[in-house]
Amino acid sequence: MDRENTKKGADDLNEYIEFEEGIFGFEQEKRFLPVALEEGSDAIVYLQSAENEELSFVMMNPFLLKEDYNPELGKEDYEKLGTSDEKDLSYYVLCVIGNTAGESKVNLKCPIVVNNVTRQARQVILNTDEYGFRHLLREFEKEEA
Repeated sequence: MDRENTKKGADDLNEYIEFEEGIFGFEQEKRFLPVALEEGSDAIVYLQSAENEELSFVMMNPFLLKEDYNPELGKEDYEKLGTSDEKDLSYYVLCVIGNTAGESKVNLKCPIVVNNVTRQARQVILNTDEYGFRHLLREFEKEEA
């Protein structure tokens, strides 16, 4: 799967995105501002609620963690995102911060998908057993050569 569009996603940060159905567990929250931790990079992104200043999430670009990450969306997901073109989409995974980076976890099973054209977003559940809800970040550490 070609993921060159993840750089395009970084360029579109700092523009509000809309979740028609909210995020799992926070369905009432519909509008968020993604803010890159580092300018020009979507490696780590804060997702700040537009209505509740106390609510934010940490997201990561899954392709920087797992190069062969291959989320396959269903027809309904594409319809709700308003596109059939994969090049319009950027993917992020939610991160639960632990006491150390190695204890932090990401959810590869339920990525956040953003249509970079319409700014519509959706959290999806991938129909595969390949990815889980809690992957430790240390699983993705690159071995020294």
